[in-house]
Order: sequence, then structure tokens, then C-alpha cells
Amino acid sequence: MDIRSLKIYLHLCDSLHFGHTAQRMHVSPSTLSRQLQRLEQLAGSQLFERDNRQVRLTQAGMAFRTFAQETVNHWQLLQQQLTLSTELIGQLRLYCSVTAAYSHLPSLLDTFRRQQPLVEINLTTGDAANAPEQVQQNLADIAIAAKPALLATSLDFLEIDSIPMCLVVPKSEWRDDLTINDWLNKPLILPERGPSRDSAEALYKQLGISMRIYAQVSGHEAMASMVALGCGISILPEVVIQHSPVRDRLQALPLAQVLPLKLGCISRRTMRQDPLLEAFLRTLPQH
Repeated sequence: MDIRSLKIYLHLCDSLHFGHTAQRMHVSPSTLSRQLQRLEQLAGSQLFERDNRQVRLTQAGMAFRTFAQETVNHWQLLQQQLTLSTELIGQLRLYCSVTAAYSHLPSLLDTFRRQQPLVEINLTTGDAANAPEQVQQNLADIAIAAKPALLATSLDFLEIDSIPMCLVVPKSEWRDDLTINDWLNKPLILPERGPSRDSAEALYKQLGISMRIYAQVSGHEAMASMVALGCGISILPEVVIQHSPVRDRLQALPLAQVLPLKLGCISRRTMRQDPLLEAFLRTLPQH
């Protein structure tokens, strides 16, 4: 068992696609299969379930994934301790929404990349509501997302920005004579969960208006698209509208009644002493 094999295994855990992992890790499909068979022999268990349609981690595979990630992390820390260079070596796994990848990530990474050019950045994008779980399950080292109402005690949160919320309506249906309450009585597109949903539910409760839910959607970007299509209204972070490819078809109204979201970096408390995480957090703006 070597570090390279463990890194390939970790990539396969993320991709769940042999072809993608073979291409990304620069190995042939046959070599990838042999390395996986060797790891399964060493582990004494089947790590993946495979059929013609999908690849899934077994329970043993999930346990081995944790071992592999910890081993790779420890190896990277040892490399840093043994080198005389002040530059860090290793991989930092980030998770954020597509919008955050446009709006905040470039400026957050600029200083860090200049200071630590040898650190490899591995970015995964997805629904911001999934950010805490991504970090808790050790699928990411840092997630950039809004602070949830309840943050697990195993996680830390460092605020970097404050994001106003707004009411978003289709521009094609915009009318100056309608009040906020009039708009809120229209069909509503909600996120499945997360801080934005909490904000919407609190607003409707505060105003005593019953929700007419049209759809519950995963991801702010998809919600903006549904509003642009005329499916309903939504309550979204302002930054999502600013960076949406359909922003010209949307009308955003500020919502003074809704508190701004606290955007920040979520990380595991057990990683507080990790040099890569510490170096990244030192470069962040303090809000």
C-alpha cells in the first residue's frame, strides 16, 4: 500500500466512475482495477459494489476511505515537517456552491496561492445546504457556505462576508403597484433545506402569510432559473442573482425584514492544527 494508491482510491471514492478517475489520475483502466484489487486484498473486504450502471462504496469502503484520507493527511504533514522550506506541500479540498466559486473563491484563493504555490486545490461544487455534511463526512477540508441555524459542535465557522437576502420575481411579471405581501402570496420556489429556507419560513411566519409552495429545489442556482421561467417567486441571497446567467430575466427586491446570511468557512475542529488549514484561514478577511 502506497500513498499514490491511496490518492487514486480517494479520487475514485469522489468520482464513483472508473473512467473519470483513470483519466484524472493518469493511469490506465486496467491499472486502476489492479490497484483496487490490491487494496481490497490488503483490507480483506470488498470496497466497492459495481454493476453495469453504477459504482457504490460498501461499508468497508467508507471505513477505508477515512483511513486513506487520514493516512494521506499525515503523510503530507510529515513531508512538511521534514522539509526545510517554508512552503507547504499537500492538497486542500474545498466545497462551495457554483455561485460562491464565482463570487468569493477567486479572491479568497489569490493570497493563499501566492503564499503556498505547492498546495494543490481540489474544488467540488454543489448545493450550499450540503456544506456542513461534506466537512463532517471528511469529503472536504473546508466548505464556503452560509452558517446554518444549528452548527454541529464538531465544526468551526469563520465568517468572511454578510450576504443580503432579496425577493426574486420574474421580470416578465413585474408590476410597480404590487407590494411585498402581494408578491409573497404568489407560488413560491423553496430550497429543500438550509439557511435560505429558514429565512423564507421566518419571513412568512412574521407576516402571517401562508406559503403557496410550487417546488422545493436543491441549489440556489436552479431556483433562480425556475423563477426566470415564470414558475414562481423565491427568496434568495443577493449574490446569487448578481452572478446568475439568467439575471436579466429576474427582478430582485431588497428584504429589510430578513437578516443577511453569514457567509464563512466551515471546517472540522479536529483539523485546527493542520498547517494547510491554518495557512488558508490566516489569509481570509475577517468580517
